[in-house]
Amino acid sequence: MKFFSLILLFIIIVSTSSCVPLKDITYLRETDTTSDSLISVQFQQQPYRVQIGDVLSIRLKALDQQLVDFFNPSSRSGESSVGLDEGYYYDGFAINNHGNIRVPELGEINVLGKTTEEIRLLVEKMLLADYIKDEADLFVTVKLAGIRYTVVGEVTNPGTNTELTEKLSVLEAIANAGDIPITGDRTDVLIIRQYPGGQKVHHIDLTTIDAMNSPYFYLQPNDTVVINPLPQKSIGTGTTGLQSLTTILSLVTALSTVIILVTR
Repeated sequence: MKFFSLILLFIIIVSTSSCVPLKDITYLRETDTTSDSLISVQFQQQPYRVQIGDVLSIRLKALDQQLVDFFNPSSRSGESSVGLDEGYYYDGFAINNHGNIRVPELGEINVLGKTTEEIRLLVEKMLLADYIKDEADLFVTVKLAGIRYTVVGEVTNPGTNTELTEKLSVLEAIANAGDIPITGDRTDVLIIRQYPGGQKVHHIDLTTIDAMNSPYFYLQPNDTVVINPLPQKSIGTGTTGLQSLTTILSLVTALSTVIILVTR
């Protein structure tokens, strides 16, 4: 009788510790007091300030077609078509180690630490000063040439991707990587972010609605997203109740067999 009591206690302990709770695999879980999640999200993303290694897309519309062709090489006649991301890579303006970009006719411009809006105003000011007299004849757009990021760890398809967008959430990045399997830790997702002084590691819990208020919910260029496995994966006891029960029954059966053979 005592033996079976110990077996029952063992089953209860293993069952409660080996299964992955539902709350740990649910994205953006709301609290009982949340009445409207959209209203409760207060965080406003700060404008991104460009860093060394970023690539900018600068597009110009003006009456001077020759000047336009310098900025918009894809508009030149007879040029072979390439993919949009390839076009940005080869025709974009890369920020060098000194924080400068080399712009046709304008030379080197220091843009390190500036937003795309600040760079646009700077380029417009330089063009109006030397090349274009009427502001109405000039239209400049400056954008990041996509957001390049890496997702590694417990995801279906880890790797590096580039999304041609100016706003990319960590959830979208994870979805592009094939999502996190049940063995991945959604409660402590790591965001490794590049800063002028080096890299910093930030943490975000994607199982709560408060994640949308995090300053790290939206990725920046060259971010790395790390998904660590849950302890259940390393223990190997199963991630669902059925898997855990199967494992426990196998252990109990093997243990009972050994005890019966020994006591005979």
